[in-house]
Formats: sequence, C-alpha cells, structure tokens
Amino acid sequence: MTTLHDPPHAAERSAAGQKGGTPVPEGLPGRVPALVEQFKGGLAAPICLTWEWTYACNLSCAHCLSSSGRRDPRELSTDEIKSVIGELRRMQVFYVNVGGGEPTVRPDFWELLDYAIAHQVGVKFSTNGVRLSPERARRLAATDYVDVQISLDGATRTVNDAVRGPGSYDMAVRAMENLAEAGFRDFKISVVMTRHNVSQLDDFAVLADRYGAQLRITRLRPSGRGADVWDDLHPTAEQQRRLYDWLVGHGEKVLTGDSFFHLNALGSDPIPGLNLCGAGRVVCLIDPVGDVYACPFAIHDAFKAGNVRSPGGFERVWRESDLFADLRRPSSGGACSGCSAYDACQGGCMAAKFFTGLPLDGPDPECVKGHGAAALSVVDPAALPSQGNDHSHRTVPLGMPAVRRRSDRLCDESPLAGAGLSSPAPDERGTS
Repeated sequence: MTTLHDPPHAAERSAAGQKGGTPVPEGLPGRVPALVEQFKGGLAAPICLTWEWTYACNLSCAHCLSSSGRRDPRELSTDEIKSVIGELRRMQVFYVNVGGGEPTVRPDFWELLDYAIAHQVGVKFSTNGVRLSPERARRLAATDYVDVQISLDGATRTVNDAVRGPGSYDMAVRAMENLAEAGFRDFKISVVMTRHNVSQLDDFAVLADRYGAQLRITRLRPSGRGADVWDDLHPTAEQQRRLYDWLVGHGEKVLTGDSFFHLNALGSDPIPGLNLCGAGRVVCLIDPVGDVYACPFAIHDAFKAGNVRSPGGFERVWRESDLFADLRRPSSGGACSGCSAYDACQGGCMAAKFFTGLPLDGPDPECVKGHGAAALSVVDPAALPSQGNDHSHRTVPLGMPAVRRRSDRLCDESPLAGAGLSSPAPDERGTS
C-alpha cells in the first residue's frame, strides 16, 4: 500500500501533525534552521492545511477545539469542496489534514476523499473510528495517498472515556483493529496530552506497536470546549519536564505537530521539529463553512483571514489577506526577547496565549521558566476572549429525531442531522 509516506509524507519528519504540523524535508536536518527562516516569511502556498469538513460529531469530547457536535447548515457543499480541492491542486498543496467534527459522517465523505486523491491532493483524515468498518479499512488500505489518524486520549478505557465519552475507547480500538487486519501500516494514533495520560506515554507507544501504527501526540489548547477544562487538564510543570525528557528520548519515532517547542527551554537537547509557529506562514485552517483561519487551534474572528466563497477563493485569502501579511512580518519577540531561552522556545504558542488572555508577544501560559504563570496571575477572567461558534450537543440527544421537522431546523434538534446517519450502510452496521 502507498500512503502519504510517498510524495507528501516522504517530505515529513517528526514535526508533522494533524493541526498545525509543519513537514520538514527528510534527510536534510542540517538545513532546518535555513528552512525556518524561509518559512517565517510565508510561502506561496501552504505545505499542508487543516480542513474541517463538518461540525457534526457523534461524540462530545471535553477538549474539542471547535466545540463540535451539531452540523452547521451553511457548511460547504460537495461541489464547493471539490472546487477548493481544485484550487489546492493548482497551488500544489501537498496534502490536507481533514477533520471536524467527525468527517466520516458526511454522506459524501468517501466521494470527496476519492476526488481529492484523484486530483493529486493527499488526504490525512482524523476520525474517532465510528465509520471505520472492516470493509472501509480494506478500501483505505488499497488506496494511494491517504493516511488515517485515530483519536485516542487514554491508553486505558477509564482515562480515555473520561475525556472523549463512554464507549469511545472501544470504538477507537475496533477501528485500529480493522485497519491493522486490513494491512494498513503506519496509520496514526493521535493523543492530546493531559495531566491524566502523561504517565501513559510508554503505554501509548506499546499500543502503536501492537497495531503497526505510529504515535502522534499534541498539546492541549485552551480553545473551544478546551477552554473550560484547560485549568484542570493541562499537564503540570513536573509533567512538562517528564514529557520533554520522553520526547528527547523518543522524538525520532513520534510525531508531535510541532506542539511542544515551548518545552525546548528545559534543556540543550531540542525536540525534533521546526521550532516554529507556522500559523499563516506554512499552515492554516478552513472551517466547515469556508472561513479561513491562520491557526488551526484558534477559531476566532481575531484570526480569521477570509472565506473561500469570496471572490478569488482560497488562493486570494492565502496570498493577499492583511492578517497573513502581518503574521509573515519579522517579529521582535516582545516581552520574551530578553529571555535566555527565547531562541529555543520562540515564545511558545500563539493560540494558547490568546485564549488565556495573554498578549501574543508575551510568554506562553505553560512557559517552563515560570513567566507564563506570573503573567496569568494578573489576567482578569472577565476579559478572556469568547470562544466563537459553539456547536456542542448540549442536551440534544444523539441520533435522528423521531419526528422529522423543517430541514433547516434539524441541525438544532440533532447533532448529526443531514449527515445521513439515520441508518448505517450495509457495510457499516455494528460500527456506530
């Protein structure tokens, strides 16, 4: 089988990731500093981008960046998504990280996947496994230029389901078993690190080996529903040190999406990756309704650059938006520039600062030197930015409503309304 390990993924090193990861040319470690300087000024096209195809989701994960659950009736149509894929092909974008929500609940998901691949745009999609039946797994294993990322936030059922919901661990394991039995090698197990699973790093590695997968770990961000749980779930200072030490020892085998470059201030051994915030420079996000954001972790008007439905489409947004132009200009480092660790950590994560009320040129809230904690102590909780659109299920039960009402209101009555999930397809029974 040929996956994204061929054209796009052969160009990746351990910095690759689903949201915000920046591919590094394999075999050119000595050129990484030069690449970083080139990337800071932005590229004519993103190397890869994150693209959420729907807000609909069968789960209600406590830390969901996009507060997903119910679909949005304004989401891009099949033809509109195909049109953007055509733009990406012309711009020579390597691949897209497709997510949601749960992207596979779109009734046209498999059609769109095939269309992208046929038009030479590779796809890596994230899923909780709800639709990865044995037949679907075999189909994916036989498809070129596609990669799959299974979301799992605990190496045990108890830890995972506390964050992702009851039954989500078994659903993810079933999907991994199906992929492994189909012969799909090196699919990704994607883990958001929390204070409850840092101690399970070795267990996650064992799990990945068991299924012939690759481990990918990313940082918890205080955005979306993640803002509500960040104080309770983000790793402690002691756990940050443990995570750094573990990545130094295992980093060449583990993908991180460049999530943890703020930890480089802990020692002289850098975590593999670009050590760069690529927002608006080499990566960005397209949301389900076509809005383009600089940062996949910051779905907020402050980071919105335009919409693919506007004249000129995505290409014009990427190349001409004022926001992206600002992000590509040289920065001084602000309050962090005088810190001895600045060259190592680059001031940390823009999204993490923004949603915790810190200035973008200030310290990361998880600054390992303690500057973030000091800055947070004077932040007024009432002044924190809003989290934007909320598509959460709230009290809406899963499944289609018993009585069908006006179609334009279905998204308010069922989180998966319009997603074609009233009954599974014959090859998918028993997987949802």
